[in-house]
Amino acid sequence: MKGKLMVMLLLVTALSVGCSNENANNEVQPSPTPQETVDIKELVNDYTVRNAVAASASITSSELIVTDDDKNVTKYDLPEDEFFVSIAPFVNTTHPCDVHSLTGCQGELVEEDFDVHIEDSEGNVILNEVKTTEANGFIDLWLPRNNTFTVTIKQDAKETVSEITTFDGDNTCITTMRLE
Repeated sequence: MKGKLMVMLLLVTALSVGCSNENANNEVQPSPTPQETVDIKELVNDYTVRNAVAASASITSSELIVTDDDKNVTKYDLPEDEFFVSIAPFVNTTHPCDVHSLTGCQGELVEEDFDVHIEDSEGNVILNEVKTTEANGFIDLWLPRNNTFTVTIKQDAKETVSEITTFDGDNTCITTMRLE
């Protein structure tokens, strides 16, 4: 009985902490503390695949910024050792973008398979696998921070190669990789 009471108390506490981010004055909310156990990668993916809904959700080099329908803004810190980048390979159409909007950016090639090969500045292979673009036409990646990468994306006989960096302030939305 004591065990069940303790679990209930922890659950009520967790729910209270989770609800404390609401603010009627439309102020920016602080990032959750580590004790709140927000899985930021899962949350980002949920916005990408539309399992989570918001008026807007964008991701900079350091934080996920979510605005709800009431214009309340909540910011979540990204991992200190990983950098989020979203790449939209294209053939005909693209759009200029620096900061990826998980709820607004739309790429040309939707739910298509690509061979993705990524090497760091020392030639170490970071990724070499087939990736599928999401319904938004983007491939979401988490790469090590503070490095320069050569990204090669292939589909059939077409290929694109680009250098990207993962330093503070770098772009999280890559829409310049044209398959030729």
